[in-house]
Amino acid sequence: MLKLQHIQKAFNGKAVLTDVNLTVPKGATHALIGSSGSGKTTLLRVTLGLIPFEKGYVKIDDQALLSFTPTEWADRIGYVPQDGGLFPHLTGRDNVSLIAKLRGWKPARIGQRMQELRRLVDLDPVILERFPHELSGGQKQRLAIMRAAMMDPPVMLLDEPMGALDPLIRRSLQQELKAIFQRLGKTVVLVTHDLGEAVYLAETITLLHDGRVVQTGTYQELLQQPASPFVSQFIHAQRTLPDAGDPA
Repeated sequence: MLKLQHIQKAFNGKAVLTDVNLTVPKGATHALIGSSGSGKTTLLRVTLGLIPFEKGYVKIDDQALLSFTPTEWADRIGYVPQDGGLFPHLTGRDNVSLIAKLRGWKPARIGQRMQELRRLVDLDPVILERFPHELSGGQKQRLAIMRAAMMDPPVMLLDEPMGALDPLIRRSLQQELKAIFQRLGKTVVLVTHDLGEAVYLAETITLLHDGRVVQTGTYQELLQQPASPFVSQFIHAQRTLPDAGDPA
């Protein structure tokens, strides 16, 4: 379980997160949505331990972020940044295994974990020997997820995992990503500005606005029981709204 309580964060005296609360059960997928500047990515960085916060706490399975060293915490959360964040000068294999090598894993252990993850994300082994510029968007995405899951963290965070992709490609990759989440069995939090994507990939959604949680719930709850006029405005501002079982 991932739990954030009463998170407060300010930059240069300006509040960017105000009393933010978020609980994601073990094995669930949760989406953070909101317009630009709403605090989505800042909340992700707070959870990762990349930036300090003034008040509140972040816990995984009742163990607080502040009780771990940065390295220990990093191994408890897998992170997929925008566009995958693969190192262009490394092959897929070296990208995936980089952190494990830094942690001193032996080659046999790395190889075994690599094969487990490759099967989970359904990646052709040939792809592991190629460089990022030789790969499609879907192949890069799979490698980025493998790298994030290499240390077998209980939680995975994804920041706009398909933000720069063509709409037709996005639709196909959303289907693949949902299946991968189910196979990995991790607690997943993903940031997206696309409500349709959030509805398709996540069981529950948190809508942020000006650094505050406006509402958390299922899509149907946000649609039928909006907590404020802003919730309705945000939902109806989307051009197309899918059924919960269909990708955007």
